[in-house]
Amino acid sequence: MKTKLNRRDFLKVGALIAAPMIVPAKVLGRGGFVAPSERIVLGGLGVGNRGRSDLSWMMAEKDVQFVADCDIQKGRRELVKKMVDEHYGNTDCKLYSDMHEFLNTRPDIDALLVATGDRWHAMAAIYTMRAGKDLYCEKPSCMTIADGRAVVETAKRTGRVYQTGTQRLSMAPFVVAQELAQSGRLGKIHTLRAHIAPWDAAKMRTDWLPEEPLPTKEECDWDTWLGPCPWRPYNKTYVGGGWRGHYDFHTSCIGEWGAHTFAQCQAGIGLTNTAAIKYHYVNNESGDGMVTEFANGMKMVLQRGGWRGSCGNRFEGTEGWAACADGYSQPDVSSPALLADQRKIITDYQARTGRSLSHVRDFFDCVKSRRRTVANEEVMHYSMTTVHAANICMWLGRDLTYDPVKEQFINDPEADRYLTRAHRQPWVS
Repeated sequence: MKTKLNRRDFLKVGALIAAPMIVPAKVLGRGGFVAPSERIVLGGLGVGNRGRSDLSWMMAEKDVQFVADCDIQKGRRELVKKMVDEHYGNTDCKLYSDMHEFLNTRPDIDALLVATGDRWHAMAAIYTMRAGKDLYCEKPSCMTIADGRAVVETAKRTGRVYQTGTQRLSMAPFVVAQELAQSGRLGKIHTLRAHIAPWDAAKMRTDWLPEEPLPTKEECDWDTWLGPCPWRPYNKTYVGGGWRGHYDFHTSCIGEWGAHTFAQCQAGIGLTNTAAIKYHYVNNESGDGMVTEFANGMKMVLQRGGWRGSCGNRFEGTEGWAACADGYSQPDVSSPALLADQRKIITDYQARTGRSLSHVRDFFDCVKSRRRTVANEEVMHYSMTTVHAANICMWLGRDLTYDPVKEQFINDPEADRYLTRAHRQPWVS
């Protein structure tokens, strides 16, 4: 059957063909927008109070689009959706309660923000990397030395980009202190001081909180909340953050801030690829004053005090010292002359390393370039090894010697039993 076009219809068709296509600027990456092909599609796993702070920094990056969150607690995932939808001005953020469904049905997601409680960090990282996604994982990133090693091996096998949330490795005042130590301007470094949290104890609780009625699985999936940890009766205090200070779920006051400060100290002396070898027991509840030693003879002292802010570290050398903590606009130093060229110190650091002074930006840059992050899986593992060995020293109440190559204690089967913990089925690696 033939179709007849009159002159008016013919002219309309011709005009449509000749008219230029109007493509939104954001599709082309113009006008301050980033083209979709250049965007990193981001999801979240277990994003609570701390995670929402991370997320606010991440969504500020123009080449990042947050699209979905998974959490076993209904209230938390709904808070994330509200935050995300308000930021983008839409209702597009998708929610999930099952981690495996989330990981296995969203191939569009490039990377995850993992901000669960401590007990889940290592296992969530392993599952995420196996699903083919890069991740930014909050600290402390493993509960045992064996779990840290498992994260390292998984990153190696999968080729995924990993960043742990020790953000002070990317903050200018801390970087200046580290550069002063590494450059030799403090002389030969002999002593490091690492801040540990001034609350809780190294010797944690092993009792259980009283059992309370279980909420619905939709409100809080308690079995998944526990994950690889031993079964414990439900108590709302746990899910409200009261898991800290309990052996089953926490890494003690040493791990709480040591996850940051040990990494900061080890970065400043170029020992991010090893752990301390000697741990000297101190007879108190916290580990305050414990002296650890590295193979090169440098000592790192665990301290609760000595800074004006949190998560401080200090480098002491034969020619001077430098210290930094949260809230410092620049390091405290033994001589003002050490800071006369601090801008140049930062400029030289960035030129040499190509690093951003934003921890999340360093992660996203590495997602695109496929280089290793400033707080990559090995930096995490070896600093956390020092954390765990210090804890074990406190738990056993005696000095210990550790071999960071074999990743076991020397002639000490009792200490070796703490290298790993049994994982509850089916939450195994």
